[in-house]
Amino acid sequence: MRIAGHRRTTGGLAALGAMAALAGCIPAAAPPVAPAPPPQQDRGYPDYRPDYRQDVTTSPARPPAWETNPVAPNARTIATRSYTVEPGDTLRGIAIKTGGGELAIAQANGLAEPYVIRAGQRLTIPGGRYHEITRGQTGIAIARAYGVEWSRIVAANGLTEPYLLRTGWRLLIPGGDMPGQSSAAERAAAFTLDIDDLVTGSEPAIAENRAPAAAATSPAHVPAPTTAVAAPTRLVGGFSWPVQGRVVSKFGSMGSGKRNDGIQIATPVGTPIAAAADGVVAYAGTGIPSLGGLVILKHGDGWVTVYGNASSLLVTRGQSIKRGQRIALSGQSGSAPEPGVHFEVRKGRDAVDPLGKLPG
Repeated sequence: MRIAGHRRTTGGLAALGAMAALAGCIPAAAPPVAPAPPPQQDRGYPDYRPDYRQDVTTSPARPPAWETNPVAPNARTIATRSYTVEPGDTLRGIAIKTGGGELAIAQANGLAEPYVIRAGQRLTIPGGRYHEITRGQTGIAIARAYGVEWSRIVAANGLTEPYLLRTGWRLLIPGGDMPGQSSAAERAAAFTLDIDDLVTGSEPAIAENRAPAAAATSPAHVPAPTTAVAAPTRLVGGFSWPVQGRVVSKFGSMGSGKRNDGIQIATPVGTPIAAAADGVVAYAGTGIPSLGGLVILKHGDGWVTVYGNASSLLVTRGQSIKRGQRIALSGQSGSAPEPGVHFEVRKGRDAVDPLGKLPG
């Protein structure tokens, strides 16, 4: 077993010798035994343990939109039906007429953007319960309100990159609330975040004719948490290492049904963590307990990088970042077995092996 942080210095050898001489005369006291930690859900990260070792400092600390702007369920249930397109119809207009959602209708009828329809065409209107989106709502908050995993809502509505919600849209909410969760507080408490939620469901909804706000170069001037922020359109160059250190856990299957979606890089506490490429901060916080201090950057072309186990976060959501810029300090937060950084590279919703994208 490795004991994190254990050191021996040459200056203490004489003292150790003197103590050894007395060891035969003084009975050794048994070391204290720490109580066994309670069982926790395995979130798929390496060496998961619920002994979160560090408080994480954030600069500045701003609660995310799904906490400051919770959603009240307003879903309306409709039956499955068919609809014949009339002259002048639009997919949005049909959704309003039928009570369905334009995304779910497009998904059910194999329509792709820009959703061209013609008079006389028969469309299937999927039945189910539909939530109407209002300004500033996030996918995470909507999922929490209904006790349904956000990934299931994404699939039911065919949401794609950049996963930006628009006010007035109706989202089809799949059935199957979390068992035993009847109140809003119980549903929110039972909801647990993962990286995919933060990548695809954290941006607040905006009006149909509005564009997301531009990222800011300074954390003092970033858009409000309830304002959608534009991600880069293109990845500039490749990726660089976030820290220098030894890779102690690799990408992929870990056996027993566990999987590591990134790599674990051992490095001393307080080591600066650098952005692997130019990007925009999509998330900075501690919302996933096993990853501790966490920063997520979007880089364009669907590329995302993830930096976990930090002791201090130096950036905030909505901030524009350059390659090599310090975004956090390494630590042993979350479930990290030793000081270091959990690092992921994702293309869209899929995690890829970082070692295949890093130099050397």
